[in-house]
Amino acid sequence: MVSCHVERPLDDEAWARFDRLQRRRPGGFDVIALVRPPDPDFGEAEGPWLERARAAASRAPIGLHTHWTSPTHARPVGGDPSLRVRKEAEWMRARGLEPRYFCGGGWYTDDAVRATVAELGLVDCTPRTGEPTAETLPTTHSLGALARAVLRPLPHYLHAYFHDYDLLVPQRRAALAVSLRILGRRT
Repeated sequence: MVSCHVERPLDDEAWARFDRLQRRRPGGFDVIALVRPPDPDFGEAEGPWLERARAAASRAPIGLHTHWTSPTHARPVGGDPSLRVRKEAEWMRARGLEPRYFCGGGWYTDDAVRATVAELGLVDCTPRTGEPTAETLPTTHSLGALARAVLRPLPHYLHAYFHDYDLLVPQRRAALAVSLRILGRRT
């Protein structure tokens, strides 16, 4: 499984690079967009966000990537994190998007968040280790770990992730594309 934490959905360059990568399907993999809704408190417009999220969802499953504090600060500093997850999933569904996956920003989770994710029927990708279950698909390989893993005997389960801003760095973009092509040939 391959997922992208779409941290900058309204950054034109980051989006263009993600959009191209998702369309190309390197290695034959769907790239699942784990996206946070726009934050109007930080001037993020809903219209362009929806256009981009719908485009991503038309090519592969989509998921929710909650940032609790701000677009650039993922971990919660107060409030009820589980309520934020519920509101964001409901917000996406009310706009015709059906998130299937969830990953907590900054890898944050707690018992209430896990219970809410399960109640909403989302597959939780927040765990960084462990075995896949019906409720969880751990995110096991960062971009660097993926690049190393494709050169060794492959584990029986691999969920690679990257961030959209990784695509802005030519070396990281190339490493991702090459790693996914190699992985695709080996699976």
